[in-house]
Amino acid sequence: MNSLNAQTAVTAGTSDASVVGFADRWYARNDLGISAIDSHAHVFVKGLPMARDRRHAPDYSATADDYVRHMAANHISHGVLVQPSFLGTDNSFLLAVLKRYPSKFRGVVVVDPSISEAQLQALAQLGVVGMRLNLIGVQMPDLTAARWTRFVQRLIDLDWHIEVHRQARDLPYLVGTLLRQGAKVVVDHFGRPDPQSGVDDPGFDYLLRQAHTGQVWVKLSAAYRTAQRPGDPSGLHFGQGATQKLIQAFSSSHLLWGSDWPHTQHQEVIDYAASKSALSAWVSDPVQRQIIMRSTAQKLFKFNH
Repeated sequence: MNSLNAQTAVTAGTSDASVVGFADRWYARNDLGISAIDSHAHVFVKGLPMARDRRHAPDYSATADDYVRHMAANHISHGVLVQPSFLGTDNSFLLAVLKRYPSKFRGVVVVDPSISEAQLQALAQLGVVGMRLNLIGVQMPDLTAARWTRFVQRLIDLDWHIEVHRQARDLPYLVGTLLRQGAKVVVDHFGRPDPQSGVDDPGFDYLLRQAHTGQVWVKLSAAYRTAQRPGDPSGLHFGQGATQKLIQAFSSSHLLWGSDWPHTQHQEVIDYAASKSALSAWVSDPVQRQIIMRSTAQKLFKFNH
């Protein structure tokens, strides 16, 4: 789908980009500053071209209108849209949302290291602030290869972060290699420790020990993707223990909250409101929650107001 068609599809399944949807009305009236930032959500519609090597293919749409309804109901003023794995490097739908609502959203894209400098600059101008390495179920790249080291340096020059989504056992190689090059690294979904090991996973311990670098941020998101127990499908128990260890190591200044909406493949165990309320269970101090949901994300994702 090209950018024009993707922008047309933004408005909740309509065929006319001039149609004013819920998100348009929200955007027009909601300019009261930053109340809270959702650092991890996805938008897409049925019918978009799918990546050949995708792990799954949703049979539903998750439009900007749908997402903004959840934001409005839960007092979230800004969001970070992350390219989902099943769309590969075709970021056009995400970019159309950024273009339509520029002050409210930032983007994290998936691109090939061969992308041109002009294309990277165009992405930055639309509000892209990071590049995602979504490596669940795929072969690990050789980040020490010349094509990757050159690419990472270009991202550093743009002041983008690199978002890593991979099981915790591989974080020492991935995060360590990126840190040695000087990159800012955002680790997805608590670092994805092994469900059986939880916070005792050696990869999670490695993550905790990187707090001293000041170059690593961790998303308190999608605990259900690392749920330890049959009786804990939403990951609430796991998230409680993991969050406490992360706060002790990183403090709230390097932690982020994300809804992971629309909770692909886990819609039966979580919804947006429950995802937000989980943070209150994990972080009892309202000052710390405010830092996680506003201050830290505002600075990292470059929200102006």
